[in-house]
Amino acid sequence: MIENYTYIISYDMAGEGNYDTLINHIKSYGTWAHITESTWAVVSQKSATEIRDEVKKHLNNGSRLIVVKSANVAAWSNVLCTNKWLKENI
Repeated sequence: MIENYTYIISYDMAGEGNYDTLINHIKSYGTWAHITESTWAVVSQKSATEIRDEVKKHLNNGSRLIVVKSANVAAWSNVLCTNKWLKENI
């Protein structure tokens, strides 16, 4: 059985990037939440490395990116997405 995991994606786009393409790619994972301006959570069967490599294709050279598999423990305040989504998926 293939398991789904929740991953946190955080980036700093260098220069004038194409945010529409980047955001559309992140949303393509299907189950997602926009947590802060440049932080998202996605649910996927892929590994953190696979997600990093895919997202990186949509960032300019010099951009920063981290993808972290959730350990199901989190705390948050004043996020963009709903508390319900985070409670159900983190």
